[in-house]
Amino acid sequence: MKNQIVAFENFKVSLSSIRSHKLRTFLTVLIIAFGIMAVVGILTSIDSIKASITSSFSRLGANSFSIRNQEMVVMGSRRAQSFRRITFEEAMTFKSNFSFPAHVSLSVWGTSTATIRFGSRETNPNISITGSDENYLATSGYELSKGRNFSPHELETGANVVIIGSRIENTLFPGSENSLGQFVSINNRRYQVIGVLKERGTSIGFSGDQSAIIPIVAARQQYSRPNMNYTINVSAHNIADLETAISEATGLFRVVRRQRPEEAQSFDIAKSDNIAQMLIENLGLVTRAATVIGIITLMGAAIGLMNIMLVSVTERTREIGIRKALGATKKTIKQQFLAEAIVICQIGGIAGIVLGMFAGNAISLIIGNPFVVPWLWIISGVVSCFAVGLVAGYYPAAKASRLDPIESLRYE
Repeated sequence: MKNQIVAFENFKVSLSSIRSHKLRTFLTVLIIAFGIMAVVGILTSIDSIKASITSSFSRLGANSFSIRNQEMVVMGSRRAQSFRRITFEEAMTFKSNFSFPAHVSLSVWGTSTATIRFGSRETNPNISITGSDENYLATSGYELSKGRNFSPHELETGANVVIIGSRIENTLFPGSENSLGQFVSINNRRYQVIGVLKERGTSIGFSGDQSAIIPIVAARQQYSRPNMNYTINVSAHNIADLETAISEATGLFRVVRRQRPEEAQSFDIAKSDNIAQMLIENLGLVTRAATVIGIITLMGAAIGLMNIMLVSVTERTREIGIRKALGATKKTIKQQFLAEAIVICQIGGIAGIVLGMFAGNAISLIIGNPFVVPWLWIISGVVSCFAVGLVAGYYPAAKASRLDPIESLRYE
């Protein structure tokens, strides 16, 4: 009980000292707050991006994978291995012969700089056009908010029909204007709108709501170019059968590509959750860099706090002498100055955490990522500030506790 009373009294004295030196305290708090704000802000943004990546790839389902002619790697981590292109004939042969219980779709990239017009309205020239078949929506995680999918006849003939993203609909058909059945112009070719994709939002800078899907035959005609490359997406009906499906698909596609058993695989198979994991691992480098920056910043704040506490000890030498003359022990004086250093650090830390959380989430909201509360970094910030206060305040507190009361009372 006695120790609790002493601790409470030390806390009251530390608050009184802080109030009596407002400018000095404010500057110290500011140093700590900016350091913590920078770290928490960066790490909050990273946590938000991770949540966005996980959410985006979970829409594809853990039972999906794709067959490509290029290895999937995170940009800058290493050079992606490329293989010869996947032809339309190879993709169709695979789809026709893959008998495993799964959805199989073919897709081909058309362009990412298309402009879609309706009357006097038009989108920005940043619309992504993909050619696909009837299973593309199921294997790519898209859903229709209205309208329908492609019919077999439209896919066979390459009819000029299109499924548009929700943002495209909002731009061309604002308000309650009906988009279904309307004719839009895509790079000077007329397409009839038959469906609208459900809104997906933006993830890591990319928006599925600014995409348009046309029949794969229509894409081959409008965006014809030498050596067109196709992607095969597979979604197993049962997640427990995913590895079996991958093995079956690998064996079949090696046969389609006419590869001998001793030859290395000439294509890449990427699972959706593996891609997300690679992106998250790459963000770990940024997390470590931000942590190092935070440690350096806190070291600077600790040095500044120690300097200010030493100045405070010198200024309050007479006060320390009076307290010792009235019966205060070395331990009490040391605890008093330690409490003051820790309180200053915690005030700066809490201010920095709040500012950093809002700064990080402001950046996340600007790029379209979800709002997150970084509990791990909040707890880490509080603990770090306590440690900084303890380390920076110990030497000044020890110096204050060793002062001779007689010499202290004589100090002017």
